[in-house]
Amino acid sequence: MNEKKFRQELVNTLTGENAHLSLESALKNLKPNSRNVQPSTGLHSVWEQLEHIRICQEDIVQYILDPNWKSPEWPEGYWSKKNDKVSDKEWDNSILKFKEDIQKLVNIVKDESIDLTSIIPHTKKHTYLREILIVIDHNSYHTAQIIITRKLIGDWK
Repeated sequence: MNEKKFRQELVNTLTGENAHLSLESALKNLKPNSRNVQPSTGLHSVWEQLEHIRICQEDIVQYILDPNWKSPEWPEGYWSKKNDKVSDKEWDNSILKFKEDIQKLVNIVKDESIDLTSIIPHTKKHTYLREILIVIDHNSYHTAQIIITRKLIGDWK
């Protein structure tokens, strides 16, 4: 596979629906009152999953781009704060931030001046490709959990 095609496949996997639904499709038509419903004790709500995806993705994007970035505390910093109701503003803002960070990753992938297999200079240990693949894997995993959660709470068609 040539490099241009490889980069396009990464973009498609970050933004499309290959072997899995996109986050956008997994969230489509979710009732607002279902956002923060936990299917049972110890399982995360759709809101918690969405925020976890967003926070983790932001952490990786900033890790790639900003040598001064400080990651959240593990593990509590990677999950939303508990709240009973999620406002439309909070919900929309989370989705917007998710999309903005996906676009930053797409821009990195499309930038042919970046050798995706090279070490990110300020990290001295991880490649761009590694970080992009982690985002793809992590987002896919939690998107599937969102679908399962929606099925369990009876908000999936």
